[in-house]
Amino acid sequence: MKEIDKYAGKNILVLGLGRSGFAVSKLLLKLGARLTLNDKADLAADPKAKQLADLGVRVIGGSHPVDLFDQEKFDYLVKNPGIPYENPMVAKASEKGVPIITEPEVALSASESPYVCVTGSNGKTTTVMLTQQIMDHYLQKQGHHAYAVGNIGWPISEVVLNQAGPDDLLVVEMSSFQLMGVTDIEPKVAAIVDIYNNVHLDYHKTFDNYVDAKLNVGRFQKASDYFLANFDQKDILTREEKATKAKILTFSENDPAADFYIGQDYLMHGEEKMMKIADIKLPGIHNLQNSLVAIGISSLMGAGKDDIAAVLSTFTGAEHRLQYVTTLDGVKVYNDSKSTNIEAATVAIQSFKQPEVLLAGGLDRGFLFDSLVDLFKKHVKAIVTYGETRYLLADAARRAGIKTIVVVDNLHEGVKAASKLAEAGDVLLFSPACASWDQFKTFEERGEYFVKYVKELEEK
Repeated sequence: MKEIDKYAGKNILVLGLGRSGFAVSKLLLKLGARLTLNDKADLAADPKAKQLADLGVRVIGGSHPVDLFDQEKFDYLVKNPGIPYENPMVAKASEKGVPIITEPEVALSASESPYVCVTGSNGKTTTVMLTQQIMDHYLQKQGHHAYAVGNIGWPISEVVLNQAGPDDLLVVEMSSFQLMGVTDIEPKVAAIVDIYNNVHLDYHKTFDNYVDAKLNVGRFQKASDYFLANFDQKDILTREEKATKAKILTFSENDPAADFYIGQDYLMHGEEKMMKIADIKLPGIHNLQNSLVAIGISSLMGAGKDDIAAVLSTFTGAEHRLQYVTTLDGVKVYNDSKSTNIEAATVAIQSFKQPEVLLAGGLDRGFLFDSLVDLFKKHVKAIVTYGETRYLLADAARRAGIKTIVVVDNLHEGVKAASKLAEAGDVLLFSPACASWDQFKTFEERGEYFVKYVKELEEK
C-alpha cells in the first residue's frame, strides 16, 4: 500500500456494508480518514459492523439518515457500486456537492502495484481470469504474482491493503456500476471487450450513459498507456478514440487489419502466430476473442508466448460462464448462468456444433426474444423454459419451429426436464438470457443451484 495524503484527515461517508464496503473502510482507516458507515440494513448483530465500530468507525444501520448532510460536512461519499444514484443518501450528497466515488478509485489510488483494467458487456470475467493466469505464470518466474480483483468478486482494497507489492500486478475487472463513479484511475492497459445495448439500462437509463461509464476505463490514461479496443464495433471504437489519450491497439474476430485477430488456425498479432486455435480448451468464437484480449494485455505487460500457451491450453472456463460441469450419459452439460441478457445467450448458443437442449428463463425486463429465433432454428433441438420469461421464450421457440418445448415454473424442474430430453452426443446448455432476480439473489447463486441439481442427477 502506498502512503498517500488524499484521504488523510478527510470526513468520509461509506454507503453500503457489503464486502467492498467493509474492505474500503479498512483501507481508508489505514490512510487516515475519519469514517461514517451507513447501511439501510439493521447492523446491530453484524460482525463486520462491530469490527469497524471497534476500529473507530461510526456505524449507522437501519435507515438512511439524510439529515447527516445538514449536520456536518463530508469530503467524500464512497458508495457500493450497485447502489443507484437515486438512493436518498447519494442524491443528498450530490445536492450538497459531495464528491461521489466507488471503492476501485480509492483502492487503485493507494496501490503500490501497477494495474490493468478490463470491462465490457460480456466476456470480461473470462478475459480477466485468462490475463491473471498468464501474467501470474510470467511473474512467478521472478517470485511475484498477478491478482484478479474487482467485479470478479475480490475487492481491490483487500489485496492492496494486505497482499500486492510494487512488483506484483492487479488485473481488475470493472463493471459499468464501478466505472460510473471513477474520476482518476490510470491503468497501464485498459480494454473494452465489447459493448451491447439493453444491458443495465435500468441503472444507467440510456445506452449513451452506459457507454460513457464504460469509457471511464481509459478516460484518465496517459499517452504512455495502452487501450485495447474492439475493431468490429466501429461506432464504439470512434468514441473510444475520442475518450482516451492512450495508444489504441485493436482486436477482431476476423479482420487482419486489426492488431490482434483470429486467423484460420492461429490467434495472430500482425504476422506473428500467438496461439494455435486447436490447442485452446475454451469453446466458442467469443472465447477466442476473450483469449485475444488476454494475449494483447499480457504481451504489453511483458509475458511471452510460453506463458500464453501454458494457460490457454489448460484453462477450461470461469465459473458460471460457459462452464463445463459434467457429462451425463454422453451429454455434455454447461453452466452459463452469467448469461443475464440476450447478447450473452446469443454467444453461448453459437458456441457448439452439437445439437443443443437449451434451458433458459428468468427475470422479465420487458425485452422480447425475437433475435434468438434464427439461432434457435440453427442450434436448438429442444428447449425448456422457466421463470417470469418462460412463455416469452417458449413463443420464440415456437416461431423457430422447435417441436419439443417444455414450460416449467422453476430451475429445479427445468434441470430434470432438460436432462430427459438430451441424448448422447447432445449439449445440455443452461444459458438463461435473463437476469436471475425473479428466483435468485445473484447469477452466481443461480449457477450454484444449477450445478447442484445436475450433480443430484449424476448421483442417481
